[in-house]
Amino acid sequence: MRYFAKKFFAMLVTLFAISLLTFLAFQLIPSDPAVKMLGNEYTPEKAEALREALGLNENVFLRYFKWLGGFFTGDLGISYSYNLPVASLLNGKITTTALLSLLAFLLTGFISIPLGLLLARYEGGVFDRISIVLNQIMMAIPQFFIGIIFTSLFGLWLRLFVVGDFVHITESFWGFFKYIFFAALAIAIPKIAMTTKLLRSSILSELNEDYVRTAYSRGNNRKQVLRIHVLRNSIIPVVSFLTVTIADIIAGSIIIEQVFAIPGVGRLLLSSISNRDFAVVQAIVVIIAAVVLAANFLADILYQYIDPRIKLN
Repeated sequence: MRYFAKKFFAMLVTLFAISLLTFLAFQLIPSDPAVKMLGNEYTPEKAEALREALGLNENVFLRYFKWLGGFFTGDLGISYSYNLPVASLLNGKITTTALLSLLAFLLTGFISIPLGLLLARYEGGVFDRISIVLNQIMMAIPQFFIGIIFTSLFGLWLRLFVVGDFVHITESFWGFFKYIFFAALAIAIPKIAMTTKLLRSSILSELNEDYVRTAYSRGNNRKQVLRIHVLRNSIIPVVSFLTVTIADIIAGSIIIEQVFAIPGVGRLLLSSISNRDFAVVQAIVVIIAAVVLAANFLADILYQYIDPRIKLN
């Protein structure tokens, strides 16, 4: 319990540091939100009154702690470009990006783990040698290029979905799933290649351990040894790698949303960066950081169940 308490406290401290650095970084960039929000109605008097109303004239650290308090209550500030609450702009978009990232993560795990086991089982075979070449190719191809191929192949040619005609999950779950599936697969393919290669190497390394020879001496075949004995010890580096890739998968989702015209957080983030709408950008950055840190915390808990040899102390 003390171990988990320390991990949870470290997560909170890290999130606090990220939020503070993000907030301060945007204060250093020369930009006047009041001028942007007023637009053609700008006058020095109106700008000063708006700065006072928004609290922009207050001490920067006081503003940060007010923003932090609002963050935990769902008040993420006001968008300078849209003059709307940031929370209302993110409403729905976070769900879309979260489901896209989650599907890409699940595809990575559910495809790479059986595939890594299969390649290790038939090490040195024709399929194994072909997969090594394919893995290198898949790891080298950028996700956005895979996305372009998928939109052309599955969208324009096979017409499995209509490119640009995004269906929200509240309208049709099946329509939403069909649309984001190929986007999620485009994100997952390079990660599947990396994870499969890592698991295969980890399994082959474990096969040289003494407990494997003992398992063979008890009459187990290679399939049984891999599935019952080796996989549990080999999976820990894979779980660690998958945890690290969550940030990459979210970043990939932001890129792929542009290719598939998915109205998620990614499109809003890029447009907000272009418009210097820092209230939106800092909210998205901190939310993504919170998701990644939470995933790492859950992975630390999961390690204990995968391998009892890992001591809590």
